[in-house]
Amino acid sequence: MSAILAQLLTGVAYGMLYFMIAAGLTIILGVMNVVNLAHGTLFMLGAYIAFTFINDELSFWISLLLAIFLIAVLGLVLEKWLIKPVYGKELEQVLLTFGLSFIIADAVKWIWGTEMHTLPTPDLLSGSLSIGSTEFPVYRLFVVLVGCLLAWLLWYLETKTRIGAIIRAGVDDRAMVSALGVNVGLVFTGVFAFGAALAGLSGVLGGPLIGMYTGMDNEILVTSLIVVVIGGLGSWKGSFIGAIAVGVIETFGKVWFPSLSMLIVFLIMMMVLIVRPQGLFGREVV
Repeated sequence: MSAILAQLLTGVAYGMLYFMIAAGLTIILGVMNVVNLAHGTLFMLGAYIAFTFINDELSFWISLLLAIFLIAVLGLVLEKWLIKPVYGKELEQVLLTFGLSFIIADAVKWIWGTEMHTLPTPDLLSGSLSIGSTEFPVYRLFVVLVGCLLAWLLWYLETKTRIGAIIRAGVDDRAMVSALGVNVGLVFTGVFAFGAALAGLSGVLGGPLIGMYTGMDNEILVTSLIVVVIGGLGSWKGSFIGAIAVGVIETFGKVWFPSLSMLIVFLIMMMVLIVRPQGLFGREVV
């Protein structure tokens, strides 16, 4: 029983990591209708930036904050100079962000090489907790806590703040919000930077869990897209539920059916799409 509980907690920890990156992806998609296929490379870049700062003998926490800030700034620059001209042009968005993902991935290879690296677990979270006869890492519980805090923050921003009301109104009727004197373009820039920051956050927190290697951007992008599709386009609540489901299913699948774990996840996604094409919490398109 303790082993099953440990596997369940591991699945939830990975699910929270998937939620952090999928939340940024679905917010950008839901608010701005931008398909950002470079989101996975921002995840990877955040991890490598933190790796550099830690090697320069900065603490894990300072490196985390610096990486989040730099990825947010990069997201702001990308939105202002590259994404904004292709608003409303889905094919151009896909081609542009797909190309960006290759450019950033090649830059990572050029700067950091192709060797696999791992971010060190911070000393404060390096221990384990006993769950029956199983030791469970404290760091994974920390990732779960951060994921839950992020979910609360998104709920609070959405329902309790003026900026959340502006974003919700902008999604439904951008022209009306603009007519009320709100700079919707600036709001959208901030949303894109926030989504990029979440990619950076998840990249750094994922470094001690999954390591850092070339190709991780594509793997995490595919997983996050599955989470978004299951949860519903534009719904962070759906991403939260979908991410936990994917994390738990994938973890138990690797234990019981190692060669079929991802196939099971894809089958779950297909079932959701057949029964509810808009996803679990997505709005039905009329």
